[in-house]
Amino acid sequence: HSSPARVMPTRAKKHRKERGGEHCGNGRIGKHRKHCSGRGNAGGQHMHRIAFDKYHPGYFGKVGMRHFHYKKNPYHCPTVNIDKIWSMVGLEERKVFAKKTDGTVPMIDVTEFGFFKVCGKGKLPQQPIAVKAKLFSKQAEEKIKAAGGVCILRA
Repeated sequence: HSSPARVMPTRAKKHRKERGGEHCGNGRIGKHRKHCSGRGNAGGQHMHRIAFDKYHPGYFGKVGMRHFHYKKNPYHCPTVNIDKIWSMVGLEERKVFAKKTDGTVPMIDVTEFGFFKVCGKGKLPQQPIAVKAKLFSKQAEEKIKAAGGVCILRA
């Protein structure tokens, strides 16, 4: 636990000077009342409407369609871009496959790394590769095939 915070002595506080003065620094006209315009976000559709519309447009209301009993599992689809695919093989293995002349290529199953879909951002080196995934984007498929590789779909 850290050392206790240094507390200013009461005798040094501004309020001691204000004692005896009628309003203690809170003014005669505005007055120091409790919550004169409501607590928190009260009045957003009433007396504070202009501020809400000006600084928080779209705060009230609904948008989109409702989806009853939304289940996360059917929509679970982690993605990986093709510029990260070779890092799943590793540099040493990539060099080994680059030297081979019998046409064998590394097979990467991205689902084993926790990805379902392969997207097409980035560049692939001109070295063939076999990629196994549940889904491929159009660009990813084009780029993998342009490098001489193949896209294999799996369940």
